[in-house]
Order: sequence, then C-alpha cells, then structure tokens
Amino acid sequence: MDKKVAPAQSVSPHKGKTGFERVRRAFFYSIDGLVAAYRGEDAFRQEVLLAVVLIPVALLSPVSGMAKALLVGSVLLVLVVELLNSAIEAVTDRISIEDHVLAKQAKDMGSAAVLVSLVLLAAVWALVFLG
Repeated sequence: MDKKVAPAQSVSPHKGKTGFERVRRAFFYSIDGLVAAYRGEDAFRQEVLLAVVLIPVALLSPVSGMAKALLVGSVLLVLVVELLNSAIEAVTDRISIEDHVLAKQAKDMGSAAVLVSLVLLAAVWALVFLG
C-alpha cells in the first residue's frame, strides 16, 4: 500500500504564503543569507572584494555590451557558487561535525564547484581581453 505524501504546506509553517507577501519574505530571507555569508565566510568576503574591483572594470571597459555581460556574469557566478558551497557546508556541519566520507565528499564537491567557477571567470576575462 502506498503512503500518501503530505502537502508541502504541512511540512513547514513558512510555506503557503503567496503573492507579494511571499516575494517580500523571500527578499528578506535572501538579504539575511547574504549578510550571514559575508559575516561568516572568509572566502565569500574575498570574492565580494574581487567583485567590487572587477565589476566596475568590466562596466568601464571599451568592449561590447555582450562582452560586459559575460564579464559581470562570470564574476556574479563565482558569488552564487560560493553561496551554494557555504550552504552545503552549513547543512553538512549541522548534521554532524564528525569526520565522514560523505560529508568530506559533499564539501569537496562544493569547493570544486567554486574552483570551476573561478576558472570560468579567468577564461572569460582572458578571452574577452586577449581575444
């Protein structure tokens, strides 16, 4: 006999908001996440500093609009991937701080994703400026 899965609304009291209220709450949760990452993650702070330097350089560069979009997008992608990596690490640590092969694997994969995004950033910038 198959068990019925409970609706998503009954799983979390935070679910079920719709319309503008959901968007408003999501916005403030996102700000909370950015603040938590900035305060608690050295790598995120370093990458924000990198973005503060590189985004103006990209926007002021004498390249096409598409090239500027690629330059800025590659910088922002690093921040997105770092946020996801930090979330993976936080959840993994919440479950257990004991050494476990799967916890290490999850954290290593998150770190690898950040590395790949940084390689992409370097490749995009090199291709745009060195052609």
